[in-house]
Amino acid sequence: MVKPIRDTDGPRHVAIIMDGNGRWATQRGRPRLFGHHAGARRVREVVEVCPDIGVKYLTIFAFSTENWKRTQVEVAGLMSLFRRYITREARALKEENVRVRFIGDRVRLDAKLVQLMDELEQLTSGCDGVNLTIALNYGGRDEVARATQRLAQDVAAGRLRPEDVNEETLPRYLDTHVLPDPDLVIRTSGEARISNFLLWQSAYAEYEFVDTLWPDFSAAELTRLVQGYGRRERRYGAVPA
Repeated sequence: MVKPIRDTDGPRHVAIIMDGNGRWATQRGRPRLFGHHAGARRVREVVEVCPDIGVKYLTIFAFSTENWKRTQVEVAGLMSLFRRYITREARALKEENVRVRFIGDRVRLDAKLVQLMDELEQLTSGCDGVNLTIALNYGGRDEVARATQRLAQDVAAGRLRPEDVNEETLPRYLDTHVLPDPDLVIRTSGEARISNFLLWQSAYAEYEFVDTLWPDFSAAELTRLVQGYGRRERRYGAVPA
């Protein structure tokens, strides 16, 4: 049983780089897509425990702008998995009061998937429990580039003065403009890099790199990491009081 955590003890926003699906499948002599399906099932457990541990916002990295470099078979399988996940989980997410958003560039995604994404966002728009954000065809550099283009268009149109552009202006153009910055970023599978994920937003986030492959990542492990966060001292460049 997961012990509830008071809101003041842990992070409000947790972001997760879900890594290790392919290796998990390979270790079992199965194709990589077998691991991706196992990883998708793991998402539900993680989302369900968030209210108990005080996590209001959960952002998961599902598919990066660089993942198109994988084999055509794997990419096609992942796109099919995303469509199936949305179709299968939509009702449960709404019943559990989960607000779902997607971030990333939708232009390259197929029309049916984009339609399902739009429908799920609309279906859960009135939910006020956990805020689940799914990064799909997302890259931090790509996000900043797209945001800068929109900002430049507003400057060119006279809606924004160049001298008013500062570090508080750009976030309003990011995909995550309605979300608070992540407090804790977790990467599974033993890799110690951030892989172009939430580059701007994570400037002062705490990081945890764990060896667990994503399909084995549990609610208990998330709880342990969230509890550990509460013991850290976050100074944002200042010195201890």
